[in-house]
Amino acid sequence: MKPQELSRRQSKYTARSVPQGERVATSAMIASLDAEGRDTIAAPFGHALVDIAKTREDIVGLTADLSKYTDLHVFANAYPDRFYQMGMAEAVMISAAAGLAREGFTPFATTYAVFASRRAYDFIIMAIAEENLPVKIVCALPGLTTGYGPSHQATEDMAIMRGMPNLTIIDPCDAVEIDQATRAIADTPGPVYMRLLRGQVPNVLGEYGYQFKLGRAQVLRDGCDVLFVSSGLMTMRTLDAARALQKDGVDCAVLHVPTIKPLDTETIIAEASKGGRLVVTAENHSVTGGLGEAVAATLMRAGVHVPFRQIGLPDAFLDAGALPTLHDQYGISVSAVAAAVKSWL
Repeated sequence: MKPQELSRRQSKYTARSVPQGERVATSAMIASLDAEGRDTIAAPFGHALVDIAKTREDIVGLTADLSKYTDLHVFANAYPDRFYQMGMAEAVMISAAAGLAREGFTPFATTYAVFASRRAYDFIIMAIAEENLPVKIVCALPGLTTGYGPSHQATEDMAIMRGMPNLTIIDPCDAVEIDQATRAIADTPGPVYMRLLRGQVPNVLGEYGYQFKLGRAQVLRDGCDVLFVSSGLMTMRTLDAARALQKDGVDCAVLHVPTIKPLDTETIIAEASKGGRLVVTAENHSVTGGLGEAVAATLMRAGVHVPFRQIGLPDAFLDAGALPTLHDQYGISVSAVAAAVKSWL
C-alpha cells in the first residue's frame, strides 16, 4: 500500500478549514511552563505537522488516547483520514506505527513520555529501532512538567532511550524550536524520540534568531565565568538565571544542546575547553543517565579537566504538587539555579 492509497475511514474528526492566520485552539486545561509574561505560540507541534502534511501524503498521526494533550488534535482536525486513535494501548500504537512505516508512511506517534519510555520500550526497540524505521515518537510531559507524581513524571526517559541503537533523541526548548525540529525530524531517516512542550508554548529563542540544526549544539550567549550546558525547558531557565546572575557580576554563557543523541561532542569540548569557566549542566531530567552524565563522559574521554557541576532532578521518585513549588524544591527554578551557581563560585 502506498501513502496516496490510504483509504478513507470513519472518525470522530472531520476536516475543517481554518481562516488565514488563525490557529486552532488547544485544550483550556493545558498551559506550558514559563508562559506567564512571555509571548506564546499555540500548539507548535500540531500546526507544524499540519503544514508538513500539506505537501507530504506520507505523513500520518497516531495517538494513544491523548490527541488533545499532545496537540495532535490539530492534525486530526485537518487530516482526519490520516489520523489513528489507538486508545489506551501504547504497545499497539507503536506496532501500528511500525507497520505503517514499512508501507511507506512517516508516522508521528504521540503519548506521554512515561508511557513511551516505560510501557512501550520493548516494542519501540524490536519493531522500530532494530529495523531503523522512520517513526517519530513525540511525547508530552517530559521530566517534571506535571505535578501528578511518579505515574506521569518522566524523569528518566532520556536515560532509558539513550541506550537504544539507531534512535535520535531531541529535547527542544520552546515553541520556535518545536516547530523547526518537527520539520527537521520529518526529513530524518530512522526513528526519533522527541520531548514535547504542549499547548501555549513560550517563544524564547525567537529573539536569538535561532535555527534548529539536528545534531548541533548552539551558543545562545557568551560569558567568561560560567558555561551552562542545557537542554529543553532548562535552557529557558539558564537564560533567565544568566540574566539574574549578571546583576551580581557573574558572567554566564549558555550552550543549548537540543540533540541529546547523537550528542554534539565537538562543540561541547570546544566550549568547555575555553579556560577559567565553571561548567554547569542543566536538564529537566534525572541527574542519572541524561545530558549531565553524557557531557561529563564526553569531557573525560577528551581529557578536558574543568570544574563541573550538575543541575537536574534527583535520582528518586518525586512528589506530587504544584509545579512552581516542586521546581523550587528540586532545584530547577530560576532562583534555585542562580543560587546554586553562586554557591559553587
